[in-house]
Formats: sequence, structure tokens, C-alpha cells
Amino acid sequence: MAPVLLKVRDLATEFATRAGTARAVDGVSFDVHAGEIVGLVGESGSGKSVTGYSILGLIDAPGRITGGSVQLEGQELIGMPRKQLRTLRGRRIAMVFQDPMSTLNPVLTVYAQMQLAMLAHGQPDAAQMRTRALDALGKVGIPDPERRLDAWPHELSGGMRQRVAIAIAFLNNPALVICDEPTTALDVSIQAQILVEMKTLVREAGVSLIWISHDLATVSVLASRLLVMYAGRLIEEGPTDEVLRRPRHPYTQGLIDSLPSRAAPGRDLVQIPGATPALTSLPTGCAFRERCSHATASCSTAPAQTVEGARTWRCHHPLNIGAVADVAEVAP
Repeated sequence: MAPVLLKVRDLATEFATRAGTARAVDGVSFDVHAGEIVGLVGESGSGKSVTGYSILGLIDAPGRITGGSVQLEGQELIGMPRKQLRTLRGRRIAMVFQDPMSTLNPVLTVYAQMQLAMLAHGQPDAAQMRTRALDALGKVGIPDPERRLDAWPHELSGGMRQRVAIAIAFLNNPALVICDEPTTALDVSIQAQILVEMKTLVREAGVSLIWISHDLATVSVLASRLLVMYAGRLIEEGPTDEVLRRPRHPYTQGLIDSLPSRAAPGRDLVQIPGATPALTSLPTGCAFRERCSHATASCSTAPAQTVEGARTWRCHHPLNIGAVADVAEVAP
């Protein structure tokens, strides 16, 4: 097995709100190995995006990281001085955000923004910078990169802008890239193209990837390992094909059942009943118990983590049924 690149242990992040303290990330632990693509999935409010921001140290007031450890290549990031952390961002660890229009600077050309990324990490040669920028745009499938390099963000389509954001993230050959729902705002055909390009980029660059999404179908195409979050906690983890074929947590089963590809012709889509609980007033024990058809009185106590080979889950009543006949049934 490849060495561990990222080690997250007992990570906790909370936000002060008028309704009380919201524990957005609650004791999350996982590893990412070199060259591995890990999918982090869950509904809105599950804590998956906050987990990504916490790893990068991008939590601002009223939020704060209250505990845990994040080590990248053996180097502790929690508590690292801001100046030192800034030197790592974009060089050893990078992020692709959901909305490229808010990520890209509207008053700078594509090349000017790529120049800034390279200059921030020690690439002063102008000729080399342009060559590297052109190469980066070509790798993410941008046609006529020479012309696009001097374009302004508003002159590009949404798919092109997101490709530029991805190119910038990979520009300085980081060890780890965190992608926060980068294809959510794009149409299905563009999503599929970007997924193929991402897999190629990861394979060629040997980079590790955390792909954060609510879309289980998209993650199933890309990730070799799946992490499922609910109410700030990791509730299931394992190889993607195994989790999809035999989920152990009822919430994971609910996510699979609610996929459009799983709906019977002429029937309504399956929904998980209820809504995610407020993070300021979580139920005791299992946070999913009020929405779970398998819940019993024992679910009012916190479930311990069960480990079975490469699989882990937290549930008093784990499932033992097959979810899908083939992973391809989940893919978009």
C-alpha cells in the first residue's frame, strides 16, 4: 500500500451562532494515501465542506478549529503559523472550490492569475511560466489554450472557468488537491468530461485527491475509497465498490436508494424521511436515529466504531444486504 500522505485525527470544528454552538465537524479521523482518490459524501449540512476547509486552515470567525490533528507528509497543520501555512497552500496542498466565478479574479486575465500562483511559489522565469500555464490548460481539456490564456473570466463558459480553476490548483504540482463540489453547477456532459480529465491528471501527476460531493453517482466514478458523513461525523468508510454493493449504515443505504438511477419507471424518487438535525441541538446517541427505520432504544447511546477489514461503520443495527447489483448502476 502507498504511504499515508494526509492523516486526520479527531478533527473538531465549531461555529458560534445565535442558536448556540454548532459542531460542524465532530471527531473526524481518516487517512489519504499517496496517489489515492477519496470521496467524501453526505447531504448539505453534513460537515463535508467544513472538513475540507479545516484541513486547509480556512476557518474564519465565528468558526474555529477546537481540536484534533491534521498532518500532511508528517507535518502538523493545526496551529501552524499563518505565514508558514500560506507557503504550503498552492504548493503542497491546493483546493478547487464550487463556484469558479467567485474563485477567479474578474479583473485579471487567466494568465495573470496563473502567473500569481507561480510567482507565489518561486517561478520567476517569464518564458517558463507561460509554457507551464499553456501546458496546464491543455491538460484540463481547454481548446486553443494560447487564446484562452489571455481571456478574461467573463469571456469563458462555466465549464471553462472551472477548468481554469482546476489548472491553477494543479499548477505547482501539489501533493494533495481538495475539490469541493467542483462540478455541481455544470451540466451533466461537462461533468463527465471533467471527471475523466481529473482521473487522468491524478494518474499522471501522482497527486492525491479528496472529492467532496453530495452526488454519490459522481463520486462512484472517481473515488477508490468512500467516506460517508452525517451531522459532522464519519459514519461509514470503505472501498467504494464495497460500500455501494453492501452498505452497513442505513444512511448510506438511503443515499443509494435516493439516486435517480435507482428509481423504478413511473414511480416517485425515494427520499430519506425528515431532514438533517440542527448542529446546535443534535439528538443523543446516533444523530440519524430520528430518521432511521431501524432505530431502537439502544440508538439513544452513541454507537461504537466497528472495523471489518478495510470497512468501518458506526451503527447499532448494521445492514447486511446488497444495495446494488453493480456499481455501474450508480454511475451517471
